[in-house]
Amino acid sequence: MKGRLIAIGDIHGCHREFEDLLEKLDLGKHDRLMLLGDLVNRGPDSAKVIALAREHATLSLLGNHELRLLNYRKTGDPTHLKKTDYETLKQLNHKDWAYMSAMPLTFHDAAHGIVLVHGGFLPSLPWRRQPARIVTRIQVVAKDGSPRKRSEEPGAPHWSELWSGPPFVIYGHTPRPEVSRLKWSLGIDTGCVMGGSLTACILPEKRIVQVRAREKYYQP
Repeated sequence: MKGRLIAIGDIHGCHREFEDLLEKLDLGKHDRLMLLGDLVNRGPDSAKVIALAREHATLSLLGNHELRLLNYRKTGDPTHLKKTDYETLKQLNHKDWAYMSAMPLTFHDAAHGIVLVHGGFLPSLPWRRQPARIVTRIQVVAKDGSPRKRSEEPGAPHWSELWSGPPFVIYGHTPRPEVSRLKWSLGIDTGCVMGGSLTACILPEKRIVQVRAREKYYQP
C-alpha cells in the first residue's frame, strides 16, 4: 500500500507541539514526512526538534533560520545571528549540525505535481535554479522584481499571488493565522511559536491537520 506524503510547516523549536502533531498523524511505515525548514530558533528546544526530525522525517528542507546558523558556523561572523539564536547554539551537537548541513532547498514530487520549499520562489525565474538566499527568505516581490520580506515592502504582493504554476508549491516561512490556499500554492506556516498552530498538509488530498500551540513562546 502506498503511504501518504505529509508536509509540516515551521516548527521553530516547539518540540511538544511537534510531538502532539506526530501523535495525531499516526505515521505508518510507508508515509513520507517532509519538514519545510525553520525547525530551529525562537521556541523552547531546537535540539529536541532536530532529534525528532531525525527519527521521524524522511526529509527536512533548509529554512532561513538553519541557513543563518550554518553561515555563522562557516564564517564565525556574529552579524549572521539574531539575539534568540544564541540559545539555539548552546543546544546543538555535532549530529544536529550534520543534519542541518545536509538539508536540500526543495523537494519535487512529480507524481503529485508539487514542489515543497521553505520560503518560496521568484515567479520570474525558473524555480529549479533559484539560490538559497531567495528560496529560504522570499515573502513579497518588490516593484523592481526583487525578493523582499513583508516588513521591507509592506504594500508589495506576496510571491504566491504572482505564482501561476505548475508546479503547485507548498511552503512555510510566512506566518499567518490561517493556512493560505491559492490556485497554485498552499502556505502552511501558521505561527506555532507565536501562539498559533502547527500545521501539516497530507497529500494528495491536501488535507490539513493542526495542533494548537501550548503557549506563546516568541513575540516578534
